[in-house]
Amino acid sequence: VGDLFTRGEEQIITALPLYHIFSLTVNALFMTYFGGENVLITNPRDIPAFIKTLKQNRWTAITGVNTLFNALVHHPDFASIDFSRVKFSLAGGMAVQRAVAERWKKATGIPLIEGYGLTETSPVVTANPLDVKEYSGSIGMPLPSTDVVLRDDGHEAPPGEPGELCVRGPQVMKGYWNRPEETANVMDGDGWLRTGDIARMDEKGFLYIVDRKKDMILVSGFNVYPNEIEDVVVRHPGVLEAAAIGVPDEHSGEVVKLFVVKKDPALTEAALKQYCHDELTGYKRPKYIEFRDELPKSNVGKILRRELRDEGKEREQGTGNWEQKSSPPAR
Repeated sequence: VGDLFTRGEEQIITALPLYHIFSLTVNALFMTYFGGENVLITNPRDIPAFIKTLKQNRWTAITGVNTLFNALVHHPDFASIDFSRVKFSLAGGMAVQRAVAERWKKATGIPLIEGYGLTETSPVVTANPLDVKEYSGSIGMPLPSTDVVLRDDGHEAPPGEPGELCVRGPQVMKGYWNRPEETANVMDGDGWLRTGDIARMDEKGFLYIVDRKKDMILVSGFNVYPNEIEDVVVRHPGVLEAAAIGVPDEHSGEVVKLFVVKKDPALTEAALKQYCHDELTGYKRPKYIEFRDELPKSNVGKILRRELRDEGKEREQGTGNWEQKSSPPAR
């Protein structure tokens, strides 16, 4: 890191709120250590104003989530920015989609580097080397003194197979404050934290996030991971954003429902279903597709599948005010 950054000369674009653990650590504390400057983006949803700020500053680094990088690369003015001083761009908070990473590299010449962490691990668990040249889809390797293991039903998952990512190390929390039952739900007596994320490890020791355990869709006994479906769907030139969830089905237990924000207004359900038919295995293909003007997002821009699932439950149960609901803007 010391070879990459020069003390007192770095400037990082901070589009995530500083109370978020990712931004607090990587932007605020890291740049403070190097005597760097944070350029605060007060409204990252205003992409034209965001791009204007990028043009006005001599920034050397940027952090963000997949949806932020996706919005930037799809704006026609983004390619006119001077990227000659940029040293690294770091993505976290949610899975980076390959299509977004490839568009980012093509526009900027800089790869999107992905890391992984949680608030409970203060926050970093794994990271890629900062000098990588291409996006690999990996979240990197564990930090020094950090142990990881992938578990499937309490047992260590076979090499190359997915399992729940469990972490132990000096950065892992002791527990939730005054919440012993919640702590016991995620930690064992040996200090292992169950992250709730499904991951796999390659033969070189690099880790890859598959998806959130609670977001997994079970179709006729087969595990379907929304990340995989979304990663394929956003490669369609007519798609801007996508989210996949499982909905009940009397024949297969669950089926895939896809929510899509169009980039091309002419995109039809039939055309997208045909694309999914060509690109996905049968049980992974969405049975339902719903177009939205926007998708529900957290305050840092992470797409909230939970809210989409909750809407479906309210609709099924006839409760709530789902008839009038539209996707809330990112807060």
